[in-house]
Amino acid sequence: MASTDPIGLAIIPADIPSSDEEVSACHHDTIDGVVDYQGLPAKRSQSGKWKSAYFIIGVGVAERFAYFGVGSNLITYLTGHLRQSTAVAAANVNLWTGAGAMLPLVGAFVADSFLGRYRTIVVASVIYILALGLLTISAMLNCQSNISMQSCSPSQLQVILFFFSLYLIALSQGAHKPCIVAFGADQFDGQDSEESRSKSSFFNWWYFGLCAGPLSALLVLNYIQDNLSWALGFGIPCSSLAVALLVFLLGTKTYRYKVKDEEKFSVSNIGNLFAKGAKYRQFVPSSKSSEGVHATVNEARSKQYEFLNEALLEKDDLEKYKDVSEVCEFEELKSLKDLFPIWATSLAYAVVFAQTSTLFTEQGVTMDKSIGSGFVLPAASLQYLTGISIILFAPIYDRIFVPLARTITGRPSGITKLQRIGIGMVLCTASMIIAALVERKRLQIAQWNGLAGLPHATVPMSFWWLVPQYILFGIADVFTVVGLQELFYDQMPSELKTIGLSFFLSIFRIGSFLSSFLISSIERFTSTGSRVGGWFSSNLNLAHLDYFYWLLAGFSMVEFLAFLYHANSYAYNGQGRSTA
Repeated sequence: MASTDPIGLAIIPADIPSSDEEVSACHHDTIDGVVDYQGLPAKRSQSGKWKSAYFIIGVGVAERFAYFGVGSNLITYLTGHLRQSTAVAAANVNLWTGAGAMLPLVGAFVADSFLGRYRTIVVASVIYILALGLLTISAMLNCQSNISMQSCSPSQLQVILFFFSLYLIALSQGAHKPCIVAFGADQFDGQDSEESRSKSSFFNWWYFGLCAGPLSALLVLNYIQDNLSWALGFGIPCSSLAVALLVFLLGTKTYRYKVKDEEKFSVSNIGNLFAKGAKYRQFVPSSKSSEGVHATVNEARSKQYEFLNEALLEKDDLEKYKDVSEVCEFEELKSLKDLFPIWATSLAYAVVFAQTSTLFTEQGVTMDKSIGSGFVLPAASLQYLTGISIILFAPIYDRIFVPLARTITGRPSGITKLQRIGIGMVLCTASMIIAALVERKRLQIAQWNGLAGLPHATVPMSFWWLVPQYILFGIADVFTVVGLQELFYDQMPSELKTIGLSFFLSIFRIGSFLSSFLISSIERFTSTGSRVGGWFSSNLNLAHLDYFYWLLAGFSMVEFLAFLYHANSYAYNGQGRSTA
């Protein structure tokens, strides 16, 4: 018999075992629903796990290095080489990041409905490299005139090429980002106890790599771009991603590939299933056959979405769905609806997440940032503290916290995913309380020293006061962000895991929009009739960021209570109620 090739490399006949013993051994060493690069049933001992995950983590780190290598200093290039005003440049950066934030949904749809994760990663990487190459060429087209650079405007060709390549980067990263982490997690079998522990560990080290990549970009590429050459600063990410793609391709023969079942959960038929369930919402079956089907259904989730169970029991379709495994597939689909309360109660965390690169930095601008007698730390560099704390704590969590928790709870991951998310939310609330207290102290010192009316004065308060809030929020990220990522992957049906991860990413996109809306609304409300400019006055020594931080701490606490309520009634796929 022949097997379908998952990646277009070859179609090779499958070997037929010659004895019952061989059949049993072969079955034990294979994984349901997974094939190797030849389309044959994947052997557990010869595919996947960490030997494959290392290749995938490598290309993921390179992609984040490339993306932040372009985006972190983009406004400087726009205002410098392209001669745009600050307002126009800021608007262009926001448009680009906004486009990049929405495109993962498109990329996930393409991967789960058409190409598959492996092909999508390869195609997206090739487009990504092409875009970075064009961006490098556009940076080389600088004015060659003898007149000064300040009076030399960029050519129309340079501007068109630059923005074309910039949005090509946004498109390719949108397809790349949700697929690469899903494909990495696919290398571990969640039904095997040992591999289940490894999969949980994979998400920890994945986030470690995603923070290491941007941090190295901020430290290395920004210096090269500002002091040496923009073409070199764009060319290095291009080269690094090309090398990473080659490394990723070297691992092709070791990867596990999920079998795509067109008859199960495709994006196109989810709506039809829910519509069918709603149609039979009022139908209460009484036949013995319907009772038999209900007996196979997970009780905790069935009571929540009984109308979907009724969709299984349409008279004409009953025979089609009488198999237990098929009924369980419908149970998995209900996780789409179960995850929504978790998604909604995580938005306040995302709003706080947005402050680490904005208002936290604004606090630092006004403070004493000197280290020793001759070095002054740039205020934006304080953002490194969050990344550094993640890089330091992620291994501690994986190597120390999880084994200790495992000895207490007996769970492979130490604690449940929902417990992990909840701990991070508590730490997030603590971080905002500390930020509010520090800001209140800063305002008091500014007032005591007569600096309240001097917007550009340096408050005699060391930036070290800000370190605890940055570090605590970094630790909170290791709990909540990684926990959410793992939850939205693990609880989605196999055919929709990339879509699930794109929904996870949408938490932070919408959180950023909510943060902007909240700040704008409070600014309008508090500045009306005020002589000092409200909570977000341009003179931070007269502003009240501390009030805003207290407000966010309150939102975070309410969010945690709502999350706790929903988490306690959440039923994991194939399990009972959560103990979170």
